[in-house]
Order: sequence, then structure tokens, then C-alpha cells
Amino acid sequence: MQQITSIQATPEEAADEVRLRERILQHAGLKPEALTGFQIQKKSLDARGKRLHYVLTLRLFIGETPPSPIPPAPKPIILKQHAPKTIIIGAGPAGLFAALQLLENGIQPIILERGKDVRSRRRDLALLNREGLLHPDSNYCFGEGGAGTYSDGKLYTRSTKRGNVQRILEKLVSFGASPSILFEAHPHIGTNKLPGIITAIRDYILACGGEVHFEKKVTGFIQKNNRIESVITQDGSSFEAAAIILATGHSARDVFALMHTQGIRVEAKPFALGVRIEHPQALINRIQYHGQCDNPHLPPASYGVVQHAVDRSLFSFCMCPGGIIATASTDPKSLVINGWSPSKRNNPYANSGMVVPVELADACQYLNKDPNDTDPFAFLAFQHTIEQRAYLAGGGQFQAPAQRLTDFCEKRVSTTLPATSYVRGIEPADLRDVLPDFITNNLALGLQRLGKKLKGYYTQEAVLVATESRTSSPVRIPRDPDHGHHPDTPNLFPCGEGAGYAGGIMSAAMDGERVAQWVTKWISH
Repeated sequence: MQQITSIQATPEEAADEVRLRERILQHAGLKPEALTGFQIQKKSLDARGKRLHYVLTLRLFIGETPPSPIPPAPKPIILKQHAPKTIIIGAGPAGLFAALQLLENGIQPIILERGKDVRSRRRDLALLNREGLLHPDSNYCFGEGGAGTYSDGKLYTRSTKRGNVQRILEKLVSFGASPSILFEAHPHIGTNKLPGIITAIRDYILACGGEVHFEKKVTGFIQKNNRIESVITQDGSSFEAAAIILATGHSARDVFALMHTQGIRVEAKPFALGVRIEHPQALINRIQYHGQCDNPHLPPASYGVVQHAVDRSLFSFCMCPGGIIATASTDPKSLVINGWSPSKRNNPYANSGMVVPVELADACQYLNKDPNDTDPFAFLAFQHTIEQRAYLAGGGQFQAPAQRLTDFCEKRVSTTLPATSYVRGIEPADLRDVLPDFITNNLALGLQRLGKKLKGYYTQEAVLVATESRTSSPVRIPRDPDHGHHPDTPNLFPCGEGAGYAGGIMSAAMDGERVAQWVTKWISH
């Protein structure tokens, strides 16, 4: 017999299987010999009151042996001879999960990735962090696994309407992720663990008969009768398939330009812009745990906030407890930063994007453009301009302009800066010289208001680092809402974050599966 129940448990109980079992027996009123096992279905920390506790949803097994909580490793699928082919441009979560779904549907995926494989990519990141040398196609944004592989691996999403969240999590576990992601309220793999999982997915795709090609930057489409007949890469290779899934990620500006040049419609899409704010992790623990921060069974505290300011709200983005700020640039003369955490989240700093929405009128005013202009690259041009300003303000070599939180709000350049996780280093600057007024004014007021809600958050120990600008794609590639293909090019299927339909690993993976189902229906007809 099985029984679902929910209990509250102290952090000590939740961390000790023996104590947790005793707590379950007490709650359920069972004799020890009756409970043959239990599995956690959901686990979340409630830190709202003075008594911190976990809320656990459990499946109890009474008189029967519980099954293994770990999904079995997938067995390779043998494709039929002359199986239809689909080209997937991009090997991020959208592209990889589209490939897995295509294989299930009997279609051969051919993945073209502009960057390097996940292991080789690490060497280029080390060169960037150590010497400030950026490889334009192998960096935090480009390469096998996509932007999420080396920028945290957070798996939390609210996009449940886009697909089956549990299915994606189970697939990740089957490829080597910790089973804890199946029940944690905010699941997280960690940048140190993701490369092995990505490699396992690639090996599986190859074992099934799929193809994965690295350093194959797409530079052209051969079109006929409004369809793409073949895809051309930078080295002159040509690839043909019945359908093309475009899953490039949010930073493939050259692909957006290529589409526009070849008459494939793209559209401007609003995004958000701001800074990354870094605090000592111990301070965030004190704030969130109400001073109870010396408990070794509590995880590094995180936060998620939305705060109305002058004329719009700022919000936190990609919060990284125990994290590191990293260079996420794709252009050698532009500065973009992001954050990530290792699986243990054991670094001494907590960082989070703190961003403000950008509307078309904002971008056009800043660029001195007509607000009625239909330029699909208005947001992209605005984004790029800010990133260039940040690079110059930092002094080059991907050093970042920075300001203490209190100095920023009180409009003075910091004479000193606190220690930081950002490897390339930070330089004192007036961030109002980097970011537009509508961004800085909303940030300043919003952060001051947050400091009144989160006691201790507004402090000179916190530092603002510019610029957090790749929150989402500034371009959307339109697609038919019922069939998934581009309205003007019926065998091109925009997919994931770069196309404007996802925001993070989970939503991108779910969109990849969804688009693969659309492709399957299109090919079968």
C-alpha cells in the first residue's frame, strides 16, 4: 500500500534519514515494521517565520518494497533506414531536447553547433577568465550545452504550460543529474556537474544514429519556393534536411542578421537591463534566516524580489547563492556579465541580476530613433550600445565598472570597492555614465525601498557590477502558434530562448520537445 502525506521537519530532521523516518512514523501513526520505505516527492524550505522548517510531501510505502527513485538510463533507439532528417541549429537545452524527442519519433537529428564541445569550451573560458582573451564562438554563451552549462544550471521554471517539467527533470536524472532535482522546490545542478550530463546526452544522440557537428557556424540558407533547402556553414559545408529547427540562443546576433538579409522575418522584442548586485553570502543568510544562519543544515540563502520604483518595477534575475560573477560577452569590445553557482553553492558571495524592463520607446529615445520605426533590431542595437559603454567604462580587458550600492544611490563614485567574485576585476565608475537614466533612476529608488523590506540588504558591503543585459533575446522570430513553423518559411521552426519563446534551461528544453513534436507532424504530412 502507498500513502501520500505532508509533514513539517526541522533542518536537522530533513538532513538525517533516521530522524526523518522517526518523524514520519510519529506523524502517520505507524509502527516501525509497517513502514517499508518512503520517497520525497517535494521539498521546500519555509523561512517566513522565526521557526525555520522544511515542508515535505512524501510517498510512504506500507508493506511493499519501494521502487528505485532514479529513472533508468535510456536505451539507444535504432532508427529505421532512410529515416527523415531534421537539422537543429544550436546545441543548447532547446536543441538537445529537440533532438531527443525527434529520436523518439523516429527522425534523425543533425545538430550544427557554432562552438566547441563542452570540455574544449572549458579551456576557452579559462583563457577568458585568466587573460581576458575572448573566443567569439566558444564562451559562456556559445558552445555545447548553451549558456546554462557554464552559467549555473538552475532548473526552476514557472513555464509549466509549455510542457512536462517532471519529464525533463527525469531525463536529466537518467543522464546523470542528482535525483534530488526531482523534488527540490528550486532544483539546481551546478556548473561543475552539467558538463558530464551534456556529454552523456550527446553520446546517447550519437549512439542512436544522430549527428553532432561542432564549430559549424551557420552563415547561409539556400532557399527555394519559400523553403530552406540547405544550410551553409562557415567552412563551406552544406547540410540538407526536410526541416530546420533554429535553436541558437539569445546571443546569436549574426543569425538574426542573416535571416533579415535573406528575407526571413524577425521582430523586435522587449527585454530587461540592469546590473548584477553582489553581497556577502553570510549577510543574505542573516537576512533570509532571521539571524539563524549558523545552522549547517541550512542551504545558502537565496531571494527573489520585485519592487516598484519610479515608473516601473525592477526585479531580481538569476539569483546565485554561493555564486560567482562571470564574463558572458560574445563581442571582444563589449561587456556582459552573468552569474553562476557550483553544485555546493559554497562560495562566499551571493549575486543576482537586478534589472528593469526596457520598452520600445526607451530604446528609440536612447538611440534617437523614431518610436514608430519598425526596425526589428531596435532593442538589439540598444543592448549592444550599452554593452560597449560598459566595456569602455571598465577600462578594457573585460574589467567591469562597479559602484558600492550606497554610493550608487547617493550619486557618488566609490573611492574603494569591496572584494568580489568577478575574476576579471572591477573598477570604480559612475554607473549613470553607463546605463540610461530610466534604468538608474528605477534601480536607485527600487533598491532603497528593498533595503527597508530586507533589513541589511541596503549596505555599503554590496556592490553593483555592470552590465546585466542578456536577460532574454531582444529579437523574436515569429512562428505559427498552432503548427510551430515560421509564418513565411514553413520548414523553419524557431525554438527556445533565442527565438523568444523560453527563458532558462527548463523552459528551453520543454520548448525543444514541443517544437520537435510540431516538426514530426509536419514531416508526416
